[in-house]
Amino acid sequence: MPVRLIGLGEVVEACDRVARALLNADVEVDTVVAIARGGFMPARFLCDFLDISRLLSIQVGHYEAGAQSAGEATVDYPLGGDIEGRRVLLVDDVNDSGDTLQAALAYLRDQSPAAVHSAVLHEKSTTACRADFKAEAMREWRWVLYPWAVVEDVGQFIRDMDPVPETRKAIHDALRERHDLVLDPSQLDRVLHYTGLAADDLPE
Repeated sequence: MPVRLIGLGEVVEACDRVARALLNADVEVDTVVAIARGGFMPARFLCDFLDISRLLSIQVGHYEAGAQSAGEATVDYPLGGDIEGRRVLLVDDVNDSGDTLQAALAYLRDQSPAAVHSAVLHEKSTTACRADFKAEAMREWRWVLYPWAVVEDVGQFIRDMDPVPETRKAIHDALRERHDLVLDPSQLDRVLHYTGLAADDLPE
């Protein structure tokens, strides 16, 4: 499975493009709703760029670490605030199958908002539910790896290898060969450390 690693600078630039698109379209927003967990950082940047202080979240269960599907998309953790009569922007990091976005939009529309728009950083051609705003449409399918999910996702990639590589170099090479993914040394150290492999104890 090919992986595209996204840097923090790319995230900021993507959020900037989404914010400018919203302003150019004269879309009025008074509440941002992040889809937890991937939508948290993009939602916060958009709040900053658009001068919006009201930030809420919902959590939709669908994907687990490393592209493992958790089944049908459902809202597991509902809103902690009222959006009746509000102009809402729903935000996520990536729109893959569209199942998460579709479930979240249906849930929010049941709460009687004045309007709901959706925005994502990256949208894949495989989606069945298009976002209203996106920073980039991806024609070639890749698993999108964001800065906030490197340890979780790469740890799962490594655990799924059979056999699991036993050295740092073997892990580095396997990630490159199987996922077209190259981590810098500090990123790899964090993955190994927080997934239970002490980086200092793992031979080169």
